[in-house]
Amino acid sequence: MADSRFFRNAGPFTLARLAELSGAEMAAGADAERSFDDVAPRDTAGESEFCFLVLRRYDDQFALSGAGGCVVHPALAARAPQDMALLLSADPYRAYAAIAAAFYPEPDCEAVIHPSAVVDETARLGPGCRVEAGAVIGARVELGARCHIGANAVVGEGVVMGDGCRLGACASVSHAIIGNRVSLYPGVRVGQDGFGFAMGPQGHRKVPQLGRVVIEDDVEIGANSTIDRGAGPDTVIGQGSKIDNLVQIAHNVRIGRHCVIVSQVGISGSSRVDDFVAIGGQVGLTGHLRVGTGAKIAAQSGVMRDVEAGTTVCGSPALPVTEYWRQQAVLGQIARKKGRP
Repeated sequence: MADSRFFRNAGPFTLARLAELSGAEMAAGADAERSFDDVAPRDTAGESEFCFLVLRRYDDQFALSGAGGCVVHPALAARAPQDMALLLSADPYRAYAAIAAAFYPEPDCEAVIHPSAVVDETARLGPGCRVEAGAVIGARVELGARCHIGANAVVGEGVVMGDGCRLGACASVSHAIIGNRVSLYPGVRVGQDGFGFAMGPQGHRKVPQLGRVVIEDDVEIGANSTIDRGAGPDTVIGQGSKIDNLVQIAHNVRIGRHCVIVSQVGISGSSRVDDFVAIGGQVGLTGHLRVGTGAKIAAQSGVMRDVEAGTTVCGSPALPVTEYWRQQAVLGQIARKKGRP
């Protein structure tokens, strides 16, 4: 499936090995020694390739698929072609992620510092680091083992990054303490001044931004996203959180553990987002709010007050989802009555 110019295939794997790697169970009668060479989409996969099925609405495509194997929820297994090898999982997408990662593991980072890179003599680089062309690493920087600094990226003075971190091409980091296995994609900006001004008729006076950005382990931050440093308290991104492209996180914001923030979200200063929150694309949050643990915010919502833990909100201003749709239904009824002769 993947273009060999960009991705290295580590296969083949037997069905038994794929079951072991993914935590899925082989269906009754499946051939444990059957071999697979690759993963591929359900509608184009061949007999030596593996796919997955999550949604019931793709049942018809599944029944016609030429894939040799598939990881699927047990409730959907009966729709499989007769000769397809099945792995059964309550979470097929997660199991497939493990299978795809086995076929296409992250490439090893070759330890080399390009001659055109500028590395300050006081910087400390751990073993196995790679620094690509044009990158700049400032004074007193500390990089852990196996860090990969992309072309033309800038690591500002005093920044600390843990083991296995990746900084994409043309990204920049300053005033930041970063944990292990953090990925910052191309164009990311971390640690720049927060947007803080004392406003008045005589003009707007800049307030010094004296905090940091603290990014915990296993965080990913997508291309061209920006995370401002705190004004005094730190801006914090919690362990395992995943942030999409083109997201703006303002000063003093605290993002909890394992949150998912989709593209074009803007979070205003001093707001707090607790653990396991999911925020859809193009959401805006005003400042000094709290979003409770496990809450979900639908795409294009405007959040102007606190969101309780475990609730789902949508609309602008954002409301609990049942209340929002009830209001939409009433507005629809009023509009239809208005339109009658």
